[in-house]
Amino acid sequence: MPEPSRSQKLPVGLLADPVMIEACRVRDFGRIFQLVKARAGIYPSMVARRCDLTPSRVGEVIAGRRRLLHMDVVERISDGLRIPGHMLGLARRSWETPPSLTVKPRELAEVPTAAVEALGAGLPEAGHDARSLAADTQLSARLARQAAETNVNTLLLEQFDADVERLARDFVSRPVPLLIPEIRTAQSGVFQLLEGRQHPSQTRHLYVVAGWLSGLAAHASFDLGNRAAAATHVRTVVQCAEISEHSPLSAWARSFQSLIAYWAGDYRRAGDLAQGGRSAGRGLGTGTIKARLLSLEARARAASGDHRNALRTLALAHEARGTAGPDEFPGVFSFPEAKQWAYAGTTLLAIGGDEQIRHAISASNRAVELYRAGPEGDRSPGDLQAAHLDLATAYLADGDVEGAGAKLSEVFGAETYTASITIRLRNLAALLGSEPYRGARSAVDLRAHIHEATARPALAWNPTEPR
Repeated sequence: MPEPSRSQKLPVGLLADPVMIEACRVRDFGRIFQLVKARAGIYPSMVARRCDLTPSRVGEVIAGRRRLLHMDVVERISDGLRIPGHMLGLARRSWETPPSLTVKPRELAEVPTAAVEALGAGLPEAGHDARSLAADTQLSARLARQAAETNVNTLLLEQFDADVERLARDFVSRPVPLLIPEIRTAQSGVFQLLEGRQHPSQTRHLYVVAGWLSGLAAHASFDLGNRAAAATHVRTVVQCAEISEHSPLSAWARSFQSLIAYWAGDYRRAGDLAQGGRSAGRGLGTGTIKARLLSLEARARAASGDHRNALRTLALAHEARGTAGPDEFPGVFSFPEAKQWAYAGTTLLAIGGDEQIRHAISASNRAVELYRAGPEGDRSPGDLQAAHLDLATAYLADGDVEGAGAKLSEVFGAETYTASITIRLRNLAALLGSEPYRGARSAVDLRAHIHEATARPALAWNPTEPR
């Protein structure tokens, strides 16, 4: 790995701390990583980059679920964090000063008393002490002034919060391409501020804002069909959540990664990501994120054929809805009841069977009712289309092609579709082309109508590129 620069050295006080010395002696890297975060501001994500480790591996070490024993890993940690080799039982590293210029903390305690007295005899007079004290005072005052410097204030942070709230709400009902320039402008403003100086609490607040804005960019990319760009944006969300130690943001990021995996057809990974999101950080908060994660997991388990766990998780999702409080941000970051019923319908459809299909029709109808009854500004055309598609699929599974066509007519009127709606329509067309529908006149006509609808220009333009 590249040799770290001198500016990345750990504070001398940390290296001389008995707790750090003992942690290094026994190679307790979980404790070491916690100490460098608390005393040097080196967060786990930075530890991962410096030491050529994955963030998840660092997290497991800190949580005590993994130990690092291989010598090459120990050496990478020594070099990446600039921990002197002798502290970890290694030979002197290439970047260390020669042994003759290095004084170990233990050696300081072994200096003979007579030597200390001899040194004291040559100390400067009181006048020099007074000048030295004045210089130290000036240094402290300078540090205080530097610590007070910041390029943000409370009003600016409140404005960023208001911008995120507005964009999250608008995302539900406004066309995605119209929102992307605003999202990008807000992101650029936050990233530029983070390059300056703030108080630690202000920096954490900016990282939370940056995380939510990157979440909006991920949603935009996903809706436009660019899963690679969406995955990149959501990794930034994970990074921001880790630096700011914001558990609800971290959980939301996992929910979105689950969504990406689901639409990529990797149902097992989608379920595991949603399940892992529920154990993210110190807690999920009081919002609807737990219900969202459980609903995502249930849908993914059903799609992967794990019907028993899907039904169990679906029941837990409904329980979580009953205890959910308000979300930190509305709109696209919330999980409305209508959407939960839509997910339930999709889950029950995937499980199949006459009874579950009847329940799926009820759940999807409930979703449509709730979407239509909600405030106009909170109605998501894409979510309403998805509920109609679930109803059409349920009617088709029940052998009612005409009923499916009636529900699809609610979808065909849209000018454009998001990537996930296009995928759903094409899956339905494939179903109509299979037995027992193949050759039936009504099925052939409906399939042709789907092909015509999906051939229209989709939502396009990569939001990661300038217009």
